[in-house]
Amino acid sequence: MEQAAPNWEGERHALLSQRISDIGLEIRGTLLEKLVGQLYEELAAKGLEFRPPVYLSDQWGCPDGTPLIGVPFYLADSRLSKIEEDYSAAVEGAEESMRYLRHEAGHAFNYAYRLYDRPDWRKMFGPYSRPYRDRYRADPFSRDFVRHILGWYAQKHPDEDFAETFAVWLTPGMDWRRTYEGWGALAKLEYVDKVMNQIAEQVPEVPEPSEEDLPVTAMQYTLAEHYKENEESIPIRDPRIFDGDLRTIFVSVEQAPGASSAADFISRHKREIVTRISYWTGENASVVRQFVDFLANRVRELDLRLGGLEASTLIELTAFGTAVMMNYRHTNAIDGTESTDDS
Repeated sequence: MEQAAPNWEGERHALLSQRISDIGLEIRGTLLEKLVGQLYEELAAKGLEFRPPVYLSDQWGCPDGTPLIGVPFYLADSRLSKIEEDYSAAVEGAEESMRYLRHEAGHAFNYAYRLYDRPDWRKMFGPYSRPYRDRYRADPFSRDFVRHILGWYAQKHPDEDFAETFAVWLTPGMDWRRTYEGWGALAKLEYVDKVMNQIAEQVPEVPEPSEEDLPVTAMQYTLAEHYKENEESIPIRDPRIFDGDLRTIFVSVEQAPGASSAADFISRHKREIVTRISYWTGENASVVRQFVDFLANRVRELDLRLGGLEASTLIELTAFGTAVMMNYRHTNAIDGTESTDDS
């Protein structure tokens, strides 16, 4: 990967103004190439002949039931990763990227062999035709689903349940029989193990990514337009809504006139706060970043100060943010008054 230039602000502005299709991105020669190679080695270790093609796109995913793995374009260039971090406050590292690659490989195998059409698949995971909702209620105590990527993601949809189960089954060094002993999820893992042995030597035909699959060559819009298009506005109708909570976490300037600014505290720990809240809630990091930015602006307006130890305050603020974001996931409203999904 290329390193950021000394005149970073100038280069950042130039990149934001450039069409993504014109940046010249490719997987070859990047860390992604090594990670994809590792994925293929893991598939080979399981005796699987199929190697799902991987291409650069706007986000993680397998497009429209096609056995292709799209990975975020910014992972192919350190400069773009830096810009992504500015917007979301977090960028996938090698370990997290491998988790996503294994998950997306599960989707690719499901689509390549149309496993979701099998009666035994539907009996094990549920109907593939079940409505797909971005926001879903999860039971953190359920033992019927594996745990792999954030947000109890296997509970989102039968297709995600299979992909997560496949990812756990594929993970090197994972003793899944022991880890999930006594869980309902174990039957799903045993099912994946059985079916993968059945199809191991079959190699399906896979098309090249089309314009509809949004490879980087089709992303003929600027980097700035990409972030503007994908920015989700959180519905805060009254900026005073969390003032009471913030005054509980922090203190007034009268109570601690010489203490550090609460806004500076949030700014210093922003990346950690966003990463932790996003991890535990499964909420998109850019949405969490917006919320944390709102909190920073609000404590600045209230002129609040750090009243206790940084470590304990960080825990309390992260717990508060996690509670708000979980409420947002369930109701699509920050204050919980507008429910849009009863799933």
